[in-house]
Amino acid sequence: MASAASNLRAAADASSKGNGNARFNGEALSWDSRPFVHEASQAAATAIFKRLETLPDSDQPKQVLEIGCGTGILSFHIASHAERVVAVDAAEGMITVLKQKLQKPGAPRNILPVAVLLEDPEDGALPPAHDDEPEGQRQKFDLITSHLVLHHIPDLRAVLKTMLGCLTTGGRVMLTDFEDFGPEAKRFHPTAKMAGVERHGIDAREMAEMMRGVGFAGVDVRAAWTMSKRVERYEGEFGDGGSAEAGMGEVMDFPFVLCYGERRTSK
Repeated sequence: MASAASNLRAAADASSKGNGNARFNGEALSWDSRPFVHEASQAAATAIFKRLETLPDSDQPKQVLEIGCGTGILSFHIASHAERVVAVDAAEGMITVLKQKLQKPGAPRNILPVAVLLEDPEDGALPPAHDDEPEGQRQKFDLITSHLVLHHIPDLRAVLKTMLGCLTTGGRVMLTDFEDFGPEAKRFHPTAKMAGVERHGIDAREMAEMMRGVGFAGVDVRAAWTMSKRVERYEGEFGDGGSAEAGMGEVMDFPFVLCYGERRTSK
């Protein structure tokens, strides 16, 4: 059986051949200019905060890890509610843009950007658990988030195992993505941007079963909000660039799921 590391490495190798990260590196400079990106990140933050409001004050997360942070839009929303957000992404172009944003006046000072394909909870790119032991155990987190990332990952089980290993006992994951509600979910991406898309949304039932199988407790996967998105009426309508011009496409509603789980034991 393939290990989590080998599965994630396969994803990285695919990215180097024109899929996944190659696309996101190329789009990094223009990423923040897209209204839908901001709207979706704000909606994800709202869903996460709503779930956090159900937790007692003693369980509010202080140390947060965002996996697949892109240019840090969601991390910026979360930063004011945490002591620190470690924002990781395998696309170095995205992390470069995030670092530039963090240098601007008024930017949060508690976001740590890290360019890494995270395949091991003890990866040396993560901060150490103790400042006086820089080569020792890596930091564990109270909350792990990701947004519109899961549908790009070939082996979700491998990544979920990594996430579980990155959590402190009592820590939680809150992962958001659009839902696989049937064949029409494929229309979320224009034809030109299918590179690196491993699945057309998240099947809530299958995801919940997978999370429980990996070892998460208190699993709850359900639709949390709905967003409208302009999509192609036919394959290739948006051309090679994948962007709609005036008069192109049609508007379609997409449900988004929040995938919640907890780590209740140290093993």
